[in-house]
Amino acid sequence: MKIKCPLLLIMLVISSLVAAQNAAPPFQIKGVLLDSLTQEGEPYATIKIVKKEAPAHALKMLVTDMKGKFQEKVPGTGDFVMTISSIGRNTIVKDFTVKAGEKIVDFGTLYITDASNELGQVEVVAQKPLVKADIDKIEYNVQDDPDSKSNSVLEMLRKVPLVTVDGEDNIKVNGSSSFKVYVNGKPNNMMSNNPTEVLKSMPANSIKHIEVITNPGPKYDAEGVGGILNIVTVGSGLEGYTATFSGNVSNMGAGGGLFGTIKSGKLTISARYNYNYNDRPRSYSGGTRRTVGDITDGSSDLDYSGDSKGHGNFQSGSMEASYEIDTLRLITMSFGLWGGGNNSNGLSNTFATMPGTGDDLYQYVSNNRSKSSWYSIDGGIDYQRMFHVKDRMLTFSYKINTRPESSDSYSTYDYDMEDVAPDWQDFMKRMKNQHNDGSQNTTEHTFQADYTTPIGKIHTLEAGAKYILRDNSSEDDRYEQASATQADYEFDNDHSSHYKHQNDILAAYLGYGLKVKKISGRLGVRYEHTKQEVKYLLGKGDNFDKNFDDLVPSASIGYKLTDMSNLRFGYNMRIYRPGIWYLNPYLDDSNPTNISQGNSHLDSEKSHSFNLSYSNFTQKFNINLSARYSFTNNSIERVTEQVKDTEIFGLQNPTGKEVLYSTYQNIGKSRNASLSGYINWNATSNTRIYANLYGNYTYLEGANGLKNDGWNLFAYGGAQQSLPHDWRISLNIYGQTPWIMLQGKGSSFFDYGLSVNKSFLKKRLTLSAFASNFFKKYQHPTSSIEGVGFIQDSWNKYTRQRFGVSVSYRIGELKASVKKAARTISNDDVKSSGGEGGGGGE
Repeated sequence: MKIKCPLLLIMLVISSLVAAQNAAPPFQIKGVLLDSLTQEGEPYATIKIVKKEAPAHALKMLVTDMKGKFQEKVPGTGDFVMTISSIGRNTIVKDFTVKAGEKIVDFGTLYITDASNELGQVEVVAQKPLVKADIDKIEYNVQDDPDSKSNSVLEMLRKVPLVTVDGEDNIKVNGSSSFKVYVNGKPNNMMSNNPTEVLKSMPANSIKHIEVITNPGPKYDAEGVGGILNIVTVGSGLEGYTATFSGNVSNMGAGGGLFGTIKSGKLTISARYNYNYNDRPRSYSGGTRRTVGDITDGSSDLDYSGDSKGHGNFQSGSMEASYEIDTLRLITMSFGLWGGGNNSNGLSNTFATMPGTGDDLYQYVSNNRSKSSWYSIDGGIDYQRMFHVKDRMLTFSYKINTRPESSDSYSTYDYDMEDVAPDWQDFMKRMKNQHNDGSQNTTEHTFQADYTTPIGKIHTLEAGAKYILRDNSSEDDRYEQASATQADYEFDNDHSSHYKHQNDILAAYLGYGLKVKKISGRLGVRYEHTKQEVKYLLGKGDNFDKNFDDLVPSASIGYKLTDMSNLRFGYNMRIYRPGIWYLNPYLDDSNPTNISQGNSHLDSEKSHSFNLSYSNFTQKFNINLSARYSFTNNSIERVTEQVKDTEIFGLQNPTGKEVLYSTYQNIGKSRNASLSGYINWNATSNTRIYANLYGNYTYLEGANGLKNDGWNLFAYGGAQQSLPHDWRISLNIYGQTPWIMLQGKGSSFFDYGLSVNKSFLKKRLTLSAFASNFFKKYQHPTSSIEGVGFIQDSWNKYTRQRFGVSVSYRIGELKASVKKAARTISNDDVKSSGGEGGGGGE
C-alpha cells in the first residue's frame, strides 16, 4: 500500500507538466450565460464555434456548466461566429475577430431569453447537446463532435459518460467489463465478445451517437444483463473494408489476432480470431486443518504444503454476416467459438497428527499431473421485420450452443506403511494410484420471438417468448492400480458415474412502458416453466423428474431532474440455475482426506433486489451513485463438514475416520446492502481521472447454525494523460478487502499497472508497453473456512507480475458512402425505428 501515493504523485506531476506545455493555445474564449429574467446561470447550453467563411464546419463544440460558465481553446485566427442554443430559448449568434498573437476573447456576461412565437430571427441554427441523460440511458452525440472526423470509435468512447477505456484499451461500462454491445438496437455477438478490436477499426465519422442503456427492460432482467452499449450508425452507408493485425509478448506468454470486416451493398461480413499461449510460473500453496470440539479416535490434525506448474492456451474467434433484404427486413447470421486447454503437474506433502497429543498418525507425498480442455461453440440466425410505424419491430431468432469439456488426471501416493499408526492403516490403504478420465457437455437449442410497439405517444408495449432445450451429460471414469507393484490400471465400476440431465425451459414476458414529460416508468413480468429429467446410466443414483414454475417481476420509475441528471428507482428478480458442476453427483474421493460431490436435486436460486440511482453529467465532471439492497432465501452454497467417512453415502471401503465432506445445498439466506459510485473528472482536455468505488455489507446464514457477516470494500481508479505527438500514458490501481463467505472469508488484493502507447501512420500503427505489480514478484493471499468440527486456514503464493509489449496495425478503411447516406436521410423515419434504440432504449 506504500506505493500508491508515489504512483499517483507521478501521474499528477506529468499531468501538470503537460497542461503547462499546452497552456498557450492560439486563443481562448470564455464567458457566462445567464437567464435574462432570473439572472441565474443557464446550464448545458450548446455552443458552436465556426469560421465565418466555413459556417458548416464546426471547429469546437462545448456546453456551459451548471452555473452557465464556459471556457475553451480554439485554434486559428480571423473571423469567427459563435452560436449558443438551448431548448426553448432564442438562439444567440456572436461574430468576432481574432488577430495574430491574441490569446483570449472574453464575452463577459451574455443573456438568453425564452423563445416566442414571433419570427424575429433572420438565421435559425438547430443543435443537439453533446451529452443527453434520459431515465434509462445516456446518449453521446458523436456526429456533433468535431473530433469524430479523425478518431476511431474506441477513441470517442473515452469521452462517453459511464464508459472507461484504460491504457490497454480494455473497456468498462459503469465500472463493469460485463456488458452487451448492440448496433442499431440489435445484439452484436462479435462486438460483445471482443469490442476493443472491432471498435478500434471503426471510424467515428460512421457513427451517429452512442447510447449507454443502464436499465434494460423486462426482456433482459432474468438473464442478468446489467448494461448495454448501443452504437447507432449514420444510416446504412458504410462501404469498404478494414483489417487489423495484432500481437503481444510478455513474461507470461505470447499471442496474436486478426480482425477484418467488409461491407459491400447490402451485405456485411466480419470475422476475428485470437490465440494466446500462457506459461504460468511455479506457484506454491499450503495450510492447516485443526479439529475443534469433541476428539475421537478418528480425529486428526493436518499440515500440508505443495507446489504446481502449468501452461495452457486460449483461443477465440467469430464470424458474422448481415444482409438487408430491403429497408424493413434484415437477416443476420453468426458463428463463434472460444476455449482452450491446460496442462499442469504438482506435488504435495501431507502430515497428520493426533489432536491434543501431537502423536504422528501418517504422512504421504502425492504427485499429480493433469490436462484439460474446454470449448464453447455457437451459431445463430435472426430475422428482423420493421414497420412503417416508428419503433415497431418483430424478431425471430434461433441459436445453438455446445460446451464440451474434458479432463484427464493421474494421482500417485508415496508412503511407508511402517510409519502409519496401526489404527490408520486401513485408511491409508484407500490411497491407491488413480487415473481419472472425465468429460462433460452441455448443448442448447434456443428459439425466441420478440415484438415491440408504441401505443400512442406515451405508451410502449413489448412481448416475447423463448424456448430452451438444454441437455447436460457427464461421464466420470476411474481406473486404479490394485497395488504399487501393478503396472496396469483397472476400471473401477463402483467409483465411476455416467448421467444425463435434461433441462427444458419455456419462457414468456410482457412489458409496459410509460413516459410523460419528466417521469417515466416500466413494468414487466416474465414467466418461466422448467422441466428437469435426470437419468443415471452408470453408478449409484435414482432417476427422477422435477418441474417448477417461476414468475419474474420487474419495475422501475425515473424522474428527469435536468437534461443532464436523473433519479431512478427499480426492483427486479433474477434466477440463477445450477450448472452441471453443481449438479454432478460424482463422488470425488481421489483425496481420501477431502471428499466432494455435486447435488443433482438443487433448485434454481431466486434473488430479489431494490436499487436507487442518481446520475449527473457535466462537461468536466461525471458522477453516478447507486444504492442497492438484495436478498435471497434459497441460495446455492458450498457446505463443508468434518464427518466420519461411514456417513458418506456411496463411499467404498469406509474406515470410520473423520474427513472433510463438501457438497452444494439450497440452504443459504443472504442479505446484501451496497453503495457504488462512478466518478470521472476531465481535469484538462488531455487529462482524465476516474474511479469506481464499491462498498458492500453481507449477511449469510446456512444450515447447522452456520452464520457469517461482514464488510467488503472495492476501489478501482486511474488516470490517463495524452501527450504531444500521439503519446498516451495510463496508470490504474485496484484494491479490495477480504470478501465474505458462508464459512469464512477470502483474501484482500492490491494491484496496479502502468502502460504507455504511441500511434504512428495516422493512428493505423500502435505500439504499447505495459507493466503491472512490478515492485513485488509474489502475492500471498490467504483464506479460512470454519465448519462443524474443524477450522482450516489456507495460503497461496503466486506471481501476478506482468510486463510486455504489444503492436497492432490496421489496413483499409470503412467510410460513409454519400450516395447511400442521402438515400438513408430520405427514409430517416423508417431507419430510425431500428437505429434509435429499438433494443430497449425507449
